[in-house]
Formats: sequence, structure tokens, C-alpha cells
Amino acid sequence: MRRNCGSETLIPDVEIIDIAEEGKGVGKASDLVLFIDKGVPGDMVDVSVYRKKKNFAEAKITGFKRLSSHRTEPFCQHFGVCGGCKWQHMTYGAQLQYKQKSVTDALTRLAKTDLTGLEPILPSAETQFYRNKLEFTFSNKRWLTGADDITPDSIDMNALGFHVPLRFDKILDIEKCWLQADPSNEIRNKIRQYALVNQLSFYDLRNHEGALRNLIIRTSSTGELMVIVVFAYADDELINDLMEYVKQEFPQITSLLYICNQKKNDTIFDQEIHVYAGRDHIFEEMQGLRFKIGPKSFYQTNSRQAHELYKIAHDFAGFTGNELVYDLYTGAGTIANFVARSVKKVIGVEYVPSAIEDAKINSTINHIDNTEFYAGDMKDVLTAGFMNQHGKPDVVITDPPRAGMHADVVSRLLEMEAPKIVYVSCNAATQARDIALLKEKYDVKRIRPVDMFPHTQHVENVVLLTLRMVEQN
Repeated sequence: MRRNCGSETLIPDVEIIDIAEEGKGVGKASDLVLFIDKGVPGDMVDVSVYRKKKNFAEAKITGFKRLSSHRTEPFCQHFGVCGGCKWQHMTYGAQLQYKQKSVTDALTRLAKTDLTGLEPILPSAETQFYRNKLEFTFSNKRWLTGADDITPDSIDMNALGFHVPLRFDKILDIEKCWLQADPSNEIRNKIRQYALVNQLSFYDLRNHEGALRNLIIRTSSTGELMVIVVFAYADDELINDLMEYVKQEFPQITSLLYICNQKKNDTIFDQEIHVYAGRDHIFEEMQGLRFKIGPKSFYQTNSRQAHELYKIAHDFAGFTGNELVYDLYTGAGTIANFVARSVKKVIGVEYVPSAIEDAKINSTINHIDNTEFYAGDMKDVLTAGFMNQHGKPDVVITDPPRAGMHADVVSRLLEMEAPKIVYVSCNAATQARDIALLKEKYDVKRIRPVDMFPHTQHVENVVLLTLRMVEQN
């Protein structure tokens, strides 16, 4: 029974039956689909609808009638405000269950795929402190929470932390983040304290004023550490004083860098990198391979689980040692170099020229001489002429961004007719869309989801497609 209370509608006894990508529970009231903040499948709740559309509504929980067996206590003090770990209120076992479900739903609904080859999701060995890179934002517009002790004279609006969801100009001040191992939290907190004590100005994201913009921290499995401080303008005294403080407080930093970014956006790919102390890079290791990681380099942010992901891709490919492999969206050549010793040759293609330079360096570092890398838009590079020059691939490995592959790239793959395609994706929906097109000539043989990011809705998925044999008349 629904009843109105002011501008909100109260609905009792709603059972949460699923969970949506944004961490909201899914329930139904008659024909109305409800997306419910912090609902967990199995909960029975009373809710208040605060936003209604034609076929669905958004609601918040006003009371519990039954708690789900999947519900658990969040361990982070910032849960519910920070947008990072939206599934933290659900047990890890349940997270895996619903990630696997999201993959199967996408493949059956969008690709009409036979799930005979579906294998169980691979859990992450680490569910806390698993990221090797975090980026924080300085702001003079701190997001105020109910936990803030606010009086007219005590409001400090400076913050160093993460963007509040849907509020580009508001930053949640982070005391402890459970995503990156020490000394990440200590570095961030000490830099913030230094800035406050020395009255350095935090960036105004609307007016584009203030000295301090961003802080990027990268760690590696080798124990090396990179810290990048991004300033909004070049004040030599301010920069030198802060960087010297960081250097003295954290002598274990391998690569201490800074950037002066005077643009209105935060991207650093077009910015000059200044080395204050140490090297301009750190090293990552995986299965006896070393990878050079610079401030602009792409590397999977869960190092340990990336190794497991690549092992699955390698296994799905079933290499015999004589294959020519095309590695599409190769990035810094991580997968290409990972499989190079198992095949005859690898051709890597990537849109970002700097990533291709990283890929070449990573081959050189590891004394790998059977790789070649090319930069350019995938749909423009991957032509019939390119294949004629380099040969028809025996295996294509493709690991595109969340948007999936351009339709022209899918068409090229259909024309190419490689016997095997190993499709690695961070978005099961766009992967399923592409597979629906590839099914014209390919069959899905194996599927394996991989959890790279515990406590979030994100899931990687690896699919093996094999070329269908066509009988000749």
C-alpha cells in the first residue's frame, strides 16, 4: 500500500531482488521498478520515493523489515558519500555472485550467447589495498557531511580527496582510503596538513583559481613509489618548499615529480613532467617481466589480479609456439610482452603514441625481439593492406576501452577471419554487443569473468571465440 507524505511517496514491504550498477538495490512495487539507495538483495524494506520517472523511481530506505544474509557492515568511514566502493555493504561472496550474473545477463540478453563455456568468476586475492594508482583532488569546496562539526567560525572548506558523485565541484575530504596500501594515506594526509599550516590555496574547480590541483600516487609490487603533485601555476618558491617537504618526509619515494597544469581540465597527457627527485619512472614486475611505468603510462591498477587476467587470456589462446598474434588496444604492450615468449610474433596496435613508445621500451627491457608496435586509430590502421604486410593472424587478442570496439574494427575482424579471438573487456554490455556482430562467423567457446575491483560493480570478462568452419560446396 502506497501513501503520500508531503512530496514523497512511502511504500512499505519492498523486497530487494537485484542490485544495479550504481550500487542501488532493485525492487518492485506493482509495475514500478524501484532503485533503492544502499539496498541489498534479500532485504525487505519500507522506502520513500524521492524521484519518479515514467517506468521507474528512485527511493531511500526508511525502515528494515528483514535484513539480507548478504548484508555486511561497511569498513570505510566514507562509505555512502564517496562514490568509489558502492558495494561495500554487501559480502564479498555476494559481490562475486552478482558480478557473474551481470556478465551472464549481458551475454544472454544482448548477444544471445550459449553459456555452455561459462566458468566461475575468479575472485581477487586482495579485497582491500589492491590498487596501485590513486588520483586525489585539492578543492576549496569541501563536501560537508553529517559527521562534520560545523559552527560559523570553524568551517574549513579545503579538502583533498575524491569527487562526490554528480558534483564535479565538490570534493570529499578523505581521511583513510582502503584502496591503496601504505604509505598512500600518510602521504596524502601530510601533504594536506602542510598545505593548511602554510596557508597554500586549494583549487577552485569553478573559478579555476588556487595553487594546488591534484595529487597522484602510484605504487608497485616491487616496492617502488611514485608521487606526482599537480600545481595550477608556476610559483617556484611554493613548489620547491612543498616538494622538499615531501622529499624529506618520505625518503622512500622512488620518483618524485610535479606538473604545472594551467588548463581548465585535469588531464596530464599533454603536460610537461618535472623530476624533483629520483627517477622519472618506477618498475612493475609480472612473471619475470619488468615493465617501466611513467607518470603517463597505462598499467592495470590491480597488479596482482592483472597477472591472473593475463594468464587466463594466455590459456584461452592455447598457443603452440608458432602463432602470429595481433594485440589490439595494446596500451603499454603489457599483454603483448606477456605472451611474446609463447608465440612466433606479436603485432601490437594502440591509439596513444606515448603508450606505443612504452610498449617498445618494455620489449627492450625484457630482451623481447619478436614484437612490433604501431600507433593509430584502430579502424584506420587495421586494413587489408596492414594484414597483407604483416600476415594473417592466428590469434587476435583485443582489450578495448569501456566503449568497446568501433563497428569498423568488428567488420575488419570478420574480414580477417583469424581462427581465434580472445576478447578481454571491462564492460560486459559493450563486449556482448560486439560478440553479437562477431557471431556471424564465430562461436563462443569459453567465458571467464575476473574480479579486478572488489567492492565496486566493475568486472572484467574474457571470452574465447573460434572461427566457425564453413562447408564448401
